[in-house]
Amino acid sequence: MEMLKRLLYILLIIPLSCVDPYTLELERGEQLLTVDGFITTEPGPHRIRLTRTDTYGSVFEGLIRPVRLATVNVRDSEGMVTFLTEVEAGVYETPAGFKAKVGLSYTLQLRLIEGREYTSFPEKVNQVAPIDQVSIRTVEIATDDRLEQRVGVQLIAHFKDPGDQANNYYWRTAPGSFVLVANPELYTNPPTHPSDPRGPAPKDCCAICYLVESSRSQNFTIASDESFNGLETRLPVAFIEDNGLRFKDTYRAEIQQMGISQEAFRFLRLIEQQLSITGSVFDQPPANIRGNIISLDNPDETVLGYFIAADVATSELYIESDDLDIKATPRIIPDDCRTVPGATLSPPSNWLRN
Repeated sequence: MEMLKRLLYILLIIPLSCVDPYTLELERGEQLLTVDGFITTEPGPHRIRLTRTDTYGSVFEGLIRPVRLATVNVRDSEGMVTFLTEVEAGVYETPAGFKAKVGLSYTLQLRLIEGREYTSFPEKVNQVAPIDQVSIRTVEIATDDRLEQRVGVQLIAHFKDPGDQANNYYWRTAPGSFVLVANPELYTNPPTHPSDPRGPAPKDCCAICYLVESSRSQNFTIASDESFNGLETRLPVAFIEDNGLRFKDTYRAEIQQMGISQEAFRFLRLIEQQLSITGSVFDQPPANIRGNIISLDNPDETVLGYFIAADVATSELYIESDDLDIKATPRIIPDDCRTVPGATLSPPSNWLRN
């Protein structure tokens, strides 16, 4: 019995033992400047975003911070210099009427507030083939959940590739917009007490609004004409997922088809390869892919990003709900559609469908 008491006493005092805290000290790495943006042959304003990332050894990356109060300009091969204005923290815009010209080369020049100077290599604007048509195809994409599929619309660009030159293509989608359908007649009053049920309180307005998608980072598609030089071509260039709201009525999509340099194509192909990494523990860690920006003060400094100058062909497409063969489960908004952030009763300025 005495032995049992001693054992019990030892077990009780063990959790009370002091443990010295361990402080993890991480070696702070270099601060990497990142340049993100492009100019095209469409009227501006065009945006260049400057950020800096603090790195901490090989453990993790720190905060991405905007680079403010920089002097930013674009110089063309004829000597014309256009200055950009900082419109928000780290975001610099060309004048509204500025546009690149086919055949000219453009160089991005930066001077940071502390005096460091950077420049891009010249980017020549190559003419791009026009888009003849954009068609759609409803597709399903498998997910990790065998019982759940991603449903959406694949956009297919139809165009005739010029046969007299090597061409590299870069496709992006501009922020889409759509008719937002709500159900204000299903609105219910919130309970005044946890035991009170929600009572029906239908609203008279509003069931129909318009919503412009945010301009968050989007996927892109690239292609070289090595396999279709001089041919009539149809290529899938974008995927718009059906989230239960986008295709309840009408969706406006806009495709930008750009002609880019061979160097820009190689850079984007490396980015595409890194984005395809599955995230397995056996994957190689992402590498810092150097672009076409160099430091004039320290040629060995790593600068991330790429400045692109490109000719662009744009095509818009209105997708109706009935155009989809397969649809996601509709999402219900039991309230006035104007309660959705960003939703308005008036269509966007580029909305041409009655």
